[in-house]
Amino acid sequence: MDSGIEIKVTNPSKGDNVGNPVGPGHATSASSSSPPPPPPQPSTSSPLPDGRRRRQQERRQRQRQGQGLIDFMPFKKWVPWMVPGFVLANVVLFAITMFINDCPKNSVSCVAGFLGRFSFQPMKENPLLGPSSSTLEKMGALDVSKVVHRHQAWRLISCIWLHAGVFHILANMLSLVFIGIQLEQEFGFVRIGLLYLIAGFGGSLMSSLFVQTGISVGASGALFGLLGSMLSELITNWTLYANKLAALLTLILIIVINLAMGILPHVDNFAHMGGFLSGFLLGFVFLIRPQFGYVSEKHVPRGYIVASRKPKHKPYQYVLWIISLILLIVGLTVGLVLLLRGVNLNDHCSWCHYMSCVPTSLWSCKSQQVYCESIQYGNQLNLTCISNGKSNIYTLSGENSSLVQRLCSKLCS
Repeated sequence: MDSGIEIKVTNPSKGDNVGNPVGPGHATSASSSSPPPPPPQPSTSSPLPDGRRRRQQERRQRQRQGQGLIDFMPFKKWVPWMVPGFVLANVVLFAITMFINDCPKNSVSCVAGFLGRFSFQPMKENPLLGPSSSTLEKMGALDVSKVVHRHQAWRLISCIWLHAGVFHILANMLSLVFIGIQLEQEFGFVRIGLLYLIAGFGGSLMSSLFVQTGISVGASGALFGLLGSMLSELITNWTLYANKLAALLTLILIIVINLAMGILPHVDNFAHMGGFLSGFLLGFVFLIRPQFGYVSEKHVPRGYIVASRKPKHKPYQYVLWIISLILLIVGLTVGLVLLLRGVNLNDHCSWCHYMSCVPTSLWSCKSQQVYCESIQYGNQLNLTCISNGKSNIYTLSGENSSLVQRLCSKLCS
């Protein structure tokens, strides 16, 4: 048998097989009953140039990263400058107040006399190491009689920039730094600045409706407003937090402890509560964030594809926003109208004074009785405090025994 076998089919018809030459030692079959497998079909995709293949890979990667944008979209971080500016303004105003006070000129003995006119009033007069009450009044302290009878409503704002002493300003400014800087980093200076001022105004307003003797200064109402806004921010942005319950309980504990300190005597807890309520409502208005999973189109890089889109806010966020704004506007408006009409809410609430001071065996909440000698010439009233010998001349527009009592209390404080 010949070692080389060659099979040829001439003029093949459709379905016939074509045999190709094979080398020696290879078996072949010409039978049509067992046809060989068909030849492999050519590939439908031709090799892509490197540039085109790279662009397709980048497009698929952008699609996957676009999906990831839904899971994580960082918020903008602001550089805090307003809160440090507020701290500086408070410190400068305290220094100016001490300069105007000039203790050596107005008092026999002063604390830290080596400071000259910056020295402090005697400890019996001001244990917080600060100026006299008359100096604070000149600088813009909250005096209800002047707000009501002399239409000096600006004192509701000016009083939050003044402090009664070194210990007072130190405690408030440390709190402002720890709370305010974090909030300003998260929400910016515009929203936190407005929240601070409006909450401070709300605290002064509530204080004026319940505490109408003496003067009041301090940023405590505004600081409690920041605490209240942190609570409402946690509630309205609930979907953004991981450890929701732990954060809520921690914040409530801090708020309760701070409010509980207000039941001590000589602490204006009404200013704390007014600031807290104002800040709590403002938090729903100013500190609302988009819900988890929302991606703004302007923040999506060009070429990225976001598979699904969520609405910016949840329905309950809109509801809280509307209700809080209405309650805030109505509450501040009604409170201001009542104050300018000279209403004292203690006359309509016999137990409300316990929210500011709770009497115990360790202290009394009753104000010390003060007595003054008065000499009146026309509309000029000369008052002399019997306990400390101070005297001053006041101008009265008419007979008002409650106003005279408040002036006497201030003169003897």
